[in-house]
Amino acid sequence: MASHPIMFDDTDPVLARVREIALALPEAAEKVTHGRPTFFTAKVFAYYGGSPRGATSERHDTALLFRPDPADEPALRQDRRFFEPAYLWPHGWLALDLDPATDWVEIGELVDASYRRTAPRRLVAALDERR
Repeated sequence: MASHPIMFDDTDPVLARVREIALALPEAAEKVTHGRPTFFTAKVFAYYGGSPRGATSERHDTALLFRPDPADEPALRQDRRFFEPAYLWPHGWLALDLDPATDWVEIGELVDASYRRTAPRRLVAALDERR
């Protein structure tokens, strides 16, 4: 079985910001999956880079893929900045293209919400204790 090619630049400053946010969460780790950085605990809570639903050859190498808070999901789906990522959209995932001018507070909130939807309860409790 052939491995996927690496589809990111390890020196990307946008990826560095995503890593800073994601890896600050309790027991969060990073691995490369399908050629892209993937952030997880027991389950994946964020991917860096992907493709839109129905356009798998259209790469969005600096997109954040995440699971939104169910309360926020309807509003996010109305916002044109967000798109459904290939393969993950049926499972409730959304994506947002990032750049150096991105609102990093918003990204922190999206990553936090995705982490809370996927992390074991004890890790969510540890996160709440920090705050």
